[in-house]
Amino acid sequence: MVKKKQTFEEAMKRLESIVKDLEDGELPLEKALELFSEGIALSRLCQSSLEEAEQRIMVLTAGEGGKNTLKDFNS
Repeated sequence: MVKKKQTFEEAMKRLESIVKDLEDGELPLEKALELFSEGIALSRLCQSSLEEAEQRIMVLTAGEGGKNTLKDFNS
C-alpha cells in the first residue's frame, strides 16, 4: 500500500515495479487488481508532488508585480 510520507522518487520506483509486474501478465487476477489499485494511488501521489513542485517553481520565478516570467532553465 502507499506510504503516507513516501518521497516522489520512492513512489516512482514502486510504480515502475508495479507496471513491470502487471506487464508480465503472470499475476492472478486478485493480485493484479491489488497492484493496479496501488499503482493508481501512487500515480496520484506523483502527480500531486509534480503539481506542488510546479507551484513552488512559479513562486520562485515570479517577476516584478508577481507575474510569472519564462526563464531559460540554464540561466
